[in-house]
Amino acid sequence: MGAETGPHADRETGTADHGFDPAARLAEREARGLRRDRQPVDRVASRSRRAPDPRGGEPSYGAEELIFAANDYLGLAGDERVGRAAAEAATTVGAGAGASRLLTGDTGAHRALERDLAAAKDAERALVFSSGYATNVGTIAALSPDVVFSDAANHASIVDGCRLSGAETVVYDHCDADALADAMARRETNEGSWLVVTDSVFSMDGDVAPLTALCAVAERHGAWLLVDEAHATGLHEEGGGIVEREGLADRIQIRMGTLSKALASQGGYVAGSEPLIEHLSNAARSFVFSTGLAPPAAGAARAALHVARTDDDRRARLWEHAERLREGLAAMGYTVWGETQILPVVVGDRADAVALAAALRERGVVAPAVRPPTVPEGTSRIRVAPMATHTERAIDRCLAAFEAAGRAVGVL
Repeated sequence: MGAETGPHADRETGTADHGFDPAARLAEREARGLRRDRQPVDRVASRSRRAPDPRGGEPSYGAEELIFAANDYLGLAGDERVGRAAAEAATTVGAGAGASRLLTGDTGAHRALERDLAAAKDAERALVFSSGYATNVGTIAALSPDVVFSDAANHASIVDGCRLSGAETVVYDHCDADALADAMARRETNEGSWLVVTDSVFSMDGDVAPLTALCAVAERHGAWLLVDEAHATGLHEEGGGIVEREGLADRIQIRMGTLSKALASQGGYVAGSEPLIEHLSNAARSFVFSTGLAPPAAGAARAALHVARTDDDRRARLWEHAERLREGLAAMGYTVWGETQILPVVVGDRADAVALAAALRERGVVAPAVRPPTVPEGTSRIRVAPMATHTERAIDRCLAAFEAAGRAVGVL
């Protein structure tokens, strides 16, 4: 066996080497075209400056560029109201929670945010976690289902939650309620607890799960349904997601979402019944054994949720930008998937997608390539995500950049 995969004797000391070789792992990733660099931005906004990866040094920022790759869909990360709320929470409550919320880390900032989230989701209670990832992992594992039925395109946090739960996991075809029904019908026994898990909006394809049909299938078999609204929370009427848009709040037992996208902060939440929330607060290990969400993040998310619930014009601008981009890109000849604020411009070939992203960057537009294994082979793409705070001129510049870059690299 090689040095990395198994022990070998050190020639000088005769002792076995049970260490790791991260340099070799990096080289292998580089050879497969999967190595990525972090490129810092000077601020979170629709326009910002970026720096090449400085490794351990100071970033050196270049010219300002248009950002069409963020999940700050409502453009609230730099909003003064949200910033003031974060600062006030830091001053009055503290910069950090200081402990697990089951010890001394449960503050008024957390409880106020949870009350507002429960109201927005029309739920009895809500529970806030330190991240969206921790929310899914902790919730699914704490439920400890016997069988999980999971959409094939679900987020990694759902996949890992299924693994940690120890449940038998059945993956059904993406956005296919009939496939879910078939998978349930094929079960040899109806015993045990069943959980269906799906994103509402899928982050790479920009499409929407058939929630009404999924509810019908789950109800037919007495299963519970968990819907991840990470990319939908705050983007519909009253700050709701797809569940609220479709009027399904009373048919879905577990509604999860994040505070780090349209709500411009950090963390995740679960909304549901009183017994569910009380159980998770005692049994979800990623909640129990983590320091509580930082109070400034809770304050910021609460302020952002208020804006999302009351500022109809801001939400409308986001949808107008998305539709204009979709129509413009399609008119050029690009293939644009999805039906939401996430616009996957599907190129197909991995190298073409990388070249297109680089050509866009040369023209002042940041919209990185997404390629396998994140997406299936042959579907490499540019993931375009507008923000409500983009101007009409910015949308024009984005479209012009796509046209010029597409011709330059030969994909148009």
